[in-house]
Amino acid sequence: MTVKDFGITKDGIATKLYTLKNNNLEISVTDFGSTLVSIVVPDRNNKPTDIVLGYDDVSGYETDDGYYFGCNVGRCANRIARGHFVLNNTEYNLDINNGPNNLHSGLNPYSKRVWTVENQNDTSITFSLESPHMDQGFPGALKMYVTYELLEDGFKINYNATPDKDTIINVTNHSYFNLNGEGSGTVLNHSVKIYADSFTPADETSIPTGEIEAVKDTPMDFNNFKTIGQDINKNYIPLKYANGYDHNWVLATAGDVDRTAVRLVSPETGICLSVRTTEPGIQIYSGNFLDGTIKGKGEIVYNPRTGICLESQHYPDSPNKPQWPSTVLRPGETYQSVCIYGFSIAE
Repeated sequence: MTVKDFGITKDGIATKLYTLKNNNLEISVTDFGSTLVSIVVPDRNNKPTDIVLGYDDVSGYETDDGYYFGCNVGRCANRIARGHFVLNNTEYNLDINNGPNNLHSGLNPYSKRVWTVENQNDTSITFSLESPHMDQGFPGALKMYVTYELLEDGFKINYNATPDKDTIINVTNHSYFNLNGEGSGTVLNHSVKIYADSFTPADETSIPTGEIEAVKDTPMDFNNFKTIGQDINKNYIPLKYANGYDHNWVLATAGDVDRTAVRLVSPETGICLSVRTTEPGIQIYSGNFLDGTIKGKGEIVYNPRTGICLESQHYPDSPNKPQWPSTVLRPGETYQSVCIYGFSIAE
């Protein structure tokens, strides 16, 4: 592992960038937000290629206005309708920061805080964050742990927490992937396969209706490889509402971390990304609202659809959908979520 300075926050806190490397890949993470800053893997010509969007130092992440590049999002990722839920007959109200709804827990996100390095070695690093009772409006205090671990051909993110009161928890990583190389243009030519027969349709504010619909014969069907751009502009209500893909797929893998949930392939570099997860769903977001005003690494402008997010998680608005897998965590129970990213070269 190598460690270097990553800049000083507005509050005068020094941050660090930690780099883990083996023969097949290199990942860099910062204690600011426990954020994933870069993933460098070789392309088909053995050229090292950074495949995630982000910033060169902490100032970019600190001033980032709702794009969440590389962030670990909690306490509850995705949207909660009207920023409101009921737990144990008590109403809780959260920040409204996305139309009429709460997105990624609101205005004081985990991604804007400096985390503690609990332990580190040449193959893994664990960050922790103390989240007190009523932090972001959620009941129950907990200590959130995020561990990045290098594997032979990829890496794993492991989330772990135990609360002192009943609470809601649903954590994910919000990296934007571009397997052509970060800053190289859109991802519309990437091919995707999603191991899912259904998805959760949403209203015009991106809150799921509560229904689960089959993807067959719709633009949401990725059971066979197709490019992101093939159907993204079809006259189809869910795509119109979201300005492209920004939806939750109900994974056929059903939380089995030994089975592939998603594959993503670049025709330009040959880089293939596979995702495995313990989570029941995955939110796939095609960077529709990157608007060309953001300058990332090397001052490169991030235009629409220059990255794709593969966010393994429970379904959006689950605290208000009792028929769906529960996001409730109780004292004595341990939240654990695992996502494994594997890399290879497509033939």
